Amino acid sequence: MSARAQSSRLIKGATGDWEVVIGMEVHAQVTSKAKLFSGASTAFGGPPNAHVSLVDAAMPGMLPVINGECVRQAVRTGLGLKARINRRSVFDRKNYFYPDLPQGYQISQYKSPIVGEGEVTVTLPDGETVTVGIERLHLEQDAGKSLHDQHPTLSFVDLNRSGVALMEIVTKPDLRSAEEAKAFVAKLRTILRYLGTCDGDMEKGNLRADVNVSVRRPGEPLGTRCEIKNVNSIRFIGQAIEYEARRQIAILEDGGTIEQETRLFDPAKGETRSMRNKEEAHDYRYFPDPDLLPLELTEEEIEALRADLPELPDEKRARFIRDYGLTPYDADVLVAERATADYFEEVAKGRDAKTAANWVINELFGRLNKEGKEIADAPVSAAQLSAILDLMAEGTISGKIAKELFEIVWSEGGDPREIVEKRGLKQVTDLGAIEKLIDEIVAANADKAAQAKANPKLLGWFVGQVMKASGGKANPQAVNDLLRQKLGL
Repeated sequence: MSARAQSSRLIKGATGDWEVVIGMEVHAQVTSKAKLFSGASTAFGGPPNAHVSLVDAAMPGMLPVINGECVRQAVRTGLGLKARINRRSVFDRKNYFYPDLPQGYQISQYKSPIVGEGEVTVTLPDGETVTVGIERLHLEQDAGKSLHDQHPTLSFVDLNRSGVALMEIVTKPDLRSAEEAKAFVAKLRTILRYLGTCDGDMEKGNLRADVNVSVRRPGEPLGTRCEIKNVNSIRFIGQAIEYEARRQIAILEDGGTIEQETRLFDPAKGETRSMRNKEEAHDYRYFPDPDLLPLELTEEEIEALRADLPELPDEKRARFIRDYGLTPYDADVLVAERATADYFEEVAKGRDAKTAANWVINELFGRLNKEGKEIADAPVSAAQLSAILDLMAEGTISGKIAKELFEIVWSEGGDPREIVEKRGLKQVTDLGAIEKLIDEIVAANADKAAQAKANPKLLGWFVGQVMKASGGKANPQAVNDLLRQKLGL
């Protein structure tokens, strides 16, 4: 990172500059129809306790059986994070007592996770790139959910989520600002969605982050960290880090010390608050789960999964820049979602790629954002947009009419070519008809025509008048050329 970029990330305190250091533990729900150790459904939104097997409810004598698809999804994710896949991994019991954890322990992985070190390259809004080290990825069960608002004196427990497979993706403390942390989670979410290993739906809690924040004077050793639990939106992650960093700086500048603790972020107040003192690993009394054998993978199994990986965002971005001549910014926007990249490629096939990118990013995305729609719900298909661009490239319609045609297709649907025919939207290329319009406008504005030689900017005014008179249908190039002749420019 450049010294300039480094200094711009520093937070100014009352007594000088501070650096914030951030590490993350991202919990991603594995895309799988069944849970990690039982055949119960992982479907979202069922009635409370509708998707609970005897294993999930921890009935006596019930034994866990590993779900092979969850293992494959974890390996695919590890490969997508350019990480080392461990041929041998071990499931451990992490002991703690909570009403929504019926076993009294969580089956997780501790010293021997399924995935080791990897990395994610993140592009920031200013175009700078940051490499974030991945410490590990391990598989574990999710807990159930305690409901405290259903009864005046009782709490209820819903075990539908209990036993659902999670991948915990742990970063190194490589992030240095809220902006970097937000960009990292967005990029990680994109990778998971490309791989199809997690849908990344943060509203449903399918992707959530524990954020570790500490502050220090630049160049000093790491400070004491506080962990902010279960933050479930990228915007909230940014807000939680900003607040927590300033809270810690204020304490240290006051001569206080930071206590290592677990905190919660309150989005309504925009602040973090203490939840409990942080447990250490020995407090959980980890030991290998006696009901599960170590998980052993062959090199052939790993390579088969590698061969089946889709083209990932970084590779796709590089290809879009190389093959289509797109700017890095346009390529970043288009590869953020796999469906968007596919849409663009269909429109760009055999056409001018930069024009295709402009239309997809400005017209299509602009309209989707305005109406709060996803690309999958776009009323204008890639084939319809392709037809609009073809009509424009052929000179059948002008750029202005193309935008009108896009609006018609968006609102009413239909074949763009048929709409142009039926509604008489074709561009006027008949030079005689255009010349007649120009003669009328020049005659009606003789004073401006006389000034045009001295003030060539008036050409633009005349072009506008002719286009207006033709209802936007006159060929702009022909209008320009003929006006130059008439005005002697």
